[in-house]
Amino acid sequence: MSTHIQAITDNTFENDVIESSLPVLVDFWAQWCGPCKALAPILEDIAPKYIDKVKFVKLDVDQNPSTPPKFGVRGIPTLILFKDGQVKATQVGLLNKADLTRFIDENI
Repeated sequence: MSTHIQAITDNTFENDVIESSLPVLVDFWAQWCGPCKALAPILEDIAPKYIDKVKFVKLDVDQNPSTPPKFGVRGIPTLILFKDGQVKATQVGLLNKADLTRFIDENI
């Protein structure tokens, strides 16, 4: 991962996402997923702009099978924005930079 995006697991999800004081954008992804790979550099590009506003994390769905079904993740990439421990918004599929920024801004 990068300095601005942290990898999380099923075991750390509660602490890293639900209990976070900041809104958290979770990227549900997998190594084999082409659109996930296309989304990664876009997330890397915008994450620094949200320091102290939004925490960015990634959860590999193949290595962490328990969490995705709890939030209805059936396709990837899926982005879920959590605020105060609750799901605030969900976006499925690849987004361009402008749409991703708009998604975050409208929901934080």
